[in-house]
Amino acid sequence: MSIATSHRPFLRLALQATAWLLSVPAVAFAADDFLGPAAVREGAEALVWNMKTTCGTTEQGVTRFGMWEGRMYSRIAGEKDRHIFDVVGINTRQCERHKDPVRGDGYRSISREIMVYLDPATGEIIDQWKNPWTGETVEVVHVANDPVNMREPRFAIGADGKPARIALRQYDDLLVDVSEVPLFYTNPLAGDYQDYVGGQYHAMEIFNTFYRAADFMDAKKTRISESRISWQRISKLLPWMRMGDRQGLMIFNATGYSTFDRKRIPPKLMQILQTRYPQYLEPPPLGDPRPNGTTWTVTKQWIDAQRAKAKEKK
Repeated sequence: MSIATSHRPFLRLALQATAWLLSVPAVAFAADDFLGPAAVREGAEALVWNMKTTCGTTEQGVTRFGMWEGRMYSRIAGEKDRHIFDVVGINTRQCERHKDPVRGDGYRSISREIMVYLDPATGEIIDQWKNPWTGETVEVVHVANDPVNMREPRFAIGADGKPARIALRQYDDLLVDVSEVPLFYTNPLAGDYQDYVGGQYHAMEIFNTFYRAADFMDAKKTRISESRISWQRISKLLPWMRMGDRQGLMIFNATGYSTFDRKRIPPKLMQILQTRYPQYLEPPPLGDPRPNGTTWTVTKQWIDAQRAKAKEKK
C-alpha cells in the first residue's frame, strides 16, 4: 500500500472536520465578559468607582493605609532562582478633589511609601548584605519613596473628551481591579549616552485588588471596607546590590490589604515606622507638587550623599 493511499481515510476525516467547523456560526465574546459579568461604569459614576479603588473613599483628606508582605527572588541565567529577601511595606495616602469646567469632577491621590528588606531566615531587617555573586558586603538601601503621587488628576471626562470608563471583573460578591504596569524609562543612575549603550529601567508591576461589590453598588457609600491585594513585580537587579553589568532579574510576589484603621497596622510594621520612618505614618499634604521618588532616585540620592561624605573626610 502506498503512503498516499494509507493516509486517505485520515485526510477525509480532516476535511469533514474542517467543513463542520466552518459551518459553526462565530460567537462574539466581550472583552470584559468571559468568565462572569463585568461591572462597567462610565462618566461620573466611573469617576466615583475609580476614586473608591484608588482612595477607598470619595472624601478628600482621609488617610488610607495599604500594607503588603512578600518574598523576593533573584533570577540569574544558568542557576536556580534564589529566595534572597522577604519584604514588608506600607503606602500611606490621601486624595484631593478637583473640579474642571470642561472635564467635570476629578481627584488626585497623594502618598508616600516604604518597603524594607528582611532576612528570610530570621525575619529581621537587613541593613548590610553579603552579595553571594560578588562576595562584597554592601549597605542595603530600603525603599523610602516620598512622594508617590498621581502626576495629574483624573476626571469624569478624559483628556480626549470621552467619558471616563472603568471595568472591574465580578465574581459573585467580589469585584477585582486588574492592571499591568509596564515600565520603561531612562535609568536615573545612567549617563547621557544610553540610547547608544542601553541602560533603560525595564520592569513590570502587576496588581490584582479585591473589593466587596456591595461597597460599589451602593451609591450612598462614600467609603469602602478593607480591600485585599496581590502584587507582583519583575525588574532588574537592585542598584544597591552593586552588580554592575551582570544580567539578572528580581521577581517579587506579595499580598496585603488596605484599611482606614491605623490600629490594623501590624505591631512589627508599626515598630519599623515609629523607629525608622515616623513621617510615613501620615501622607504628604494636599496639593503636594514634588516629583515622585523611586528606588532609583532614592539610591542616587544615597550614593551622592555617600560621595559627599567621602569628600569631606579628605
